[in-house]
Amino acid sequence: MGARRKGRIIAFQSLYRYDLSGAPLAELFDFSWLQGERAAVPPEETLLFARLLIQGALENLPRIDEVIKGQLENWDFARLNKVDLALLRMSVYCLLYQPEIPPTVTIDEAVDISKTYGTADSYRFVNGVLDGVRKKLNLPGD
Repeated sequence: MGARRKGRIIAFQSLYRYDLSGAPLAELFDFSWLQGERAAVPPEETLLFARLLIQGALENLPRIDEVIKGQLENWDFARLNKVDLALLRMSVYCLLYQPEIPPTVTIDEAVDISKTYGTADSYRFVNGVLDGVRKKLNLPGD
């Protein structure tokens, strides 16, 4: 698994943790929970990328959530699956604020991660919301 993929997974897990517990940024950034979960701590490059995604998403959370809400039809934002929400927040941050990452890469990564961590239908939902955001922002696609 590549450094950036692992960084995205760590960031998404941290955003999930934030949503459930309201953990402060310093606690999210220490990644102490990784040491008990894995034999080897990820390389610093991976952790730096994860921190960038976490901090960026949290600093821009009101705008990110508004963008997500704009893609929901007949669905209450408060009822979103928390795993899907964490993935969407991280990915919408990338679509809005990281133009150097191709939108298709951001969407493909989120879909792949949702297949592992989400429900059986998460990948379809995540793909639909993110593709709608991409189109609304007039970002390049396939």
